[in-house]
Amino acid sequence: MSYVKAFVAGFLATLIFHQGMLALLGLLGPAPAPFNMTPTVPFGIPAVLSLAFWGGLWGIVLWLLIRTAVGARYWLLAAVIGALGPSIVAWCVVMPMKGMGVAGGFDPKIIVGALLLNAAWGIGTGIFLRALRPDPA
Repeated sequence: MSYVKAFVAGFLATLIFHQGMLALLGLLGPAPAPFNMTPTVPFGIPAVLSLAFWGGLWGIVLWLLIRTAVGARYWLLAAVIGALGPSIVAWCVVMPMKGMGVAGGFDPKIIVGALLLNAAWGIGTGIFLRALRPDPA
């Protein structure tokens, strides 16, 4: 599998699985609306496309970590690494950079929400990684 296919898998999983989970969470209670089109700094790209770009980069990382796994281990790793990797970076790097404090002040809703969103993304990325791989010869 190429790095481009892994990027595409993570990008698409962000738009379908991550944002789909966000829509489901919104049905259960207060949550940000999916498909945020607010322009981002400095290029004015819609927030959801910026998020999908980063999802694509994370897709490459996830592929490198799970590409040799088989069976249930593949799906478990996709969900666990998907949940933890992006969430920990968001909590410890992105949120403090945005003045939100580590893990959004350790708000349980933010922590659980991030884990659910990113686990859905990880499983979705795993699905797309499988769909995009070449047929065995």
